[in-house]
Amino acid sequence: MSNKVNKNVLRAGTITAGTALMLLMSSPAFALTRDDGDDPGPGLSVIETLGLYVALPIVLFLVIAGLVMVGDKSPKQAEPKG
Repeated sequence: MSNKVNKNVLRAGTITAGTALMLLMSSPAFALTRDDGDDPGPGLSVIETLGLYVALPIVLFLVIAGLVMVGDKSPKQAEPKG
């Protein structure tokens, strides 16, 4: 194997190991213990979750895209023929 391939394999292994370590450290098992002052609110229903994380981003995207298109409505200049 060439030196470049060895570097790429080492880089990929390092990224994979780092990612696995971060996932293990942030696993839900560490979230079982409540901290002082932790006061979680009521959970969201399925409809509220879909509205907040699906419908709202789509609506915001459409509003922003519409504003961009309205702002871009400049008179078209005729291109010279020939």
